[in-house]
Amino acid sequence: MNKNTIYNQIKKNFHKLDPSYEYYSILIPIIEINDILYLLFEIRSNNLRRQPGEISFPGGKKESGESFKETAIRETTEELNISRKKIEIIGSLSPISTHYNDLIYPFVGFLHNITIKNINFNRSEVNNLFIIPISFFIENPPLKYYIETQPNPSKDFPYYLLPTGKNYKFLKGNYPVYFYKYKNYVIWGLTARIVKNFMDILEN
Repeated sequence: MNKNTIYNQIKKNFHKLDPSYEYYSILIPIIEINDILYLLFEIRSNNLRRQPGEISFPGGKKESGESFKETAIRETTEELNISRKKIEIIGSLSPISTHYNDLIYPFVGFLHNITIKNINFNRSEVNNLFIIPISFFIENPPLKYYIETQPNPSKDFPYYLLPTGKNYKFLKGNYPVYFYKYKNYVIWGLTARIVKNFMDILEN
């Protein structure tokens, strides 16, 4: 091992992703109707394995060889059955990590020449669509609660390698969970967190 080897290996590794995470992209879709800006939400199909029937934005898992932006666009076209030409990505938000090792890259984009009535969405993935004015989120802060995560080492965890053995004080996690209530809809969890982060940017 020498300096050149370290230099070359680190240089090659510069853009590689941490394999301990699963990587996803989502799109925060904005639709303009009669000069009013709305966020478009999906109600996920009840047939999906992950989070069936829940409210979310279009998005999904990053595939090999594509950028996070390309993932957001591809997933939106697949779920909403719309042309890429109708999607204008205008920027991104900071990535969000979850306690279950997902890393999500949110993008913001306008859907042009589209109304909610003429979206022939993919019914194998989406049960329904609805829109909420952006002004609602600006005027109505979310409810905020917390979930505490407690470390739970595996049965074969090597406590003997720790300074205080089984008495070692592992740090607990305490992460916020947000809720927005609009008419009969409850937007919560990761989707609400993304909305809040977006509103924080707009308000600043």
